Amino acid sequence: MTLAYHDHLKSLNGLAYFKVNNHELGNDLVQETFLKTWVYLVKGGKIDTMKAFLYHILNNLIIDQYRKRKTSSLDLLLESGFEPKDESSGNFLNILDGKIVLRLIPCLPILYRNIIHMRFVQDLSIEEMSEISGQTKNAIAVKIHRGLEKLRMLYEKRSGSGKPKS
Repeated sequence: MTLAYHDHLKSLNGLAYFKVNNHELGNDLVQETFLKTWVYLVKGGKIDTMKAFLYHILNNLIIDQYRKRKTSSLDLLLESGFEPKDESSGNFLNILDGKIVLRLIPCLPILYRNIIHMRFVQDLSIEEMSEISGQTKNAIAVKIHRGLEKLRMLYEKRSGSGKPKS
């Protein structure tokens, strides 16, 4: 194991830094790679090609790090009270005649109809909608965005102009 450490440390650190763009995090991932390899060997595991095994472990740790980073940052934003909004939705709803939009909501697929109704007719926040529906805040925000796009397409189809009138 010591021989593998000396032979592959530099190249593993280079790969880790290239993938995560952070020296400290890259070093931590490489150290965890060697630790996981050592634990595997202690448990009686057999390794045919040490270099391939080390790179495989490191790549899996890097992928885990990417996933962890994305998930935690979105969670932190949502917990701090951030509500994703479609900037064009405010302009979009200001441009459209409210009566026409209300008549078009029932034409939306059921998946988006309830979400759009809760958000823009009942004026519920994403957090309130999440509690009511049992869906995540992120899923609600995505459905609002997609529902608004479908509503815009329905409006354009109905008006025949292809673009909302101002």
